[in-house]
Amino acid sequence: MARARCAILSWALLVGMALATAGCGGEGEPPASEPAETSSAAETPEPQAAPEPEAPEVPPFDQPVAIEITSRLGSDRRLTVEGSTNLPEATRLQVIVERELSGVRWRERVSVEAGGFVAGPFGPGSGLPDGGYRVTVDVQESSVQPRSVRDRLGEENEHLSGPLVGQSRHGLGQVASFSQRFLVGSETRRTHDRVEVLRVE
Repeated sequence: MARARCAILSWALLVGMALATAGCGGEGEPPASEPAETSSAAETPEPQAAPEPEAPEVPPFDQPVAIEITSRLGSDRRLTVEGSTNLPEATRLQVIVERELSGVRWRERVSVEAGGFVAGPFGPGSGLPDGGYRVTVDVQESSVQPRSVRDRLGEENEHLSGPLVGQSRHGLGQVASFSQRFLVGSETRRTHDRVEVLRVE
C-alpha cells in the first residue's frame, strides 16, 4: 500500500516538473534576417569631362606707341578727326578738340578698328569760329580697357612705351597722349608755329 502511494507521488511530481518546464519556455527564436539586396547590374563609372584646352598666351605689346591724325573741316565748319595707330585692336581712346581762346572742349570716345579710328564731327551747329584749336588723342587707363587689350598692354598699361607715354594723373598706371594744334580759317594765316592750317572744304 505504501509502495503504491510512493509510486503515485513520484508520477505526479514528474508531471508537475514537465508542466513547469513548458511554462517557462522563451518566446521563440527570432526569424533569421533576410539577406541584403544586391544589385545585379554592375555600377557604371560617370564619364569625366575632357579638360578645356588652355588659352594661348598673348604676347605683350612691345612697340613704342604711335599715333597720327588728320583733321578735316567740313562745309558746315565742323571738324572730323581721322587717325592711325599701332595700338591693339579695340583699344579705347578719347579724342578731345579744344578751342584755345575760350577753353571750350568737345570730346568723343572711340575704339581702334583695323589700325585706325574716326571721331566727330566736332563743334557747335553753327560751326567752329576762326581761331586756334588743339586736338588731343588719349589712350585711356587700363581700368576701362577690354580684357583683350589688357592682356596686351598689362593690368596698368605697363607695356606702353615711347615718348607719348606718361603716368596717369589718378595713379592708375600708364597712359599715352598725342596732341596737335591747328588753325581754322577761310584763308591761310601766317604763323611761325608748327601748326596745321585748315580751310573749309
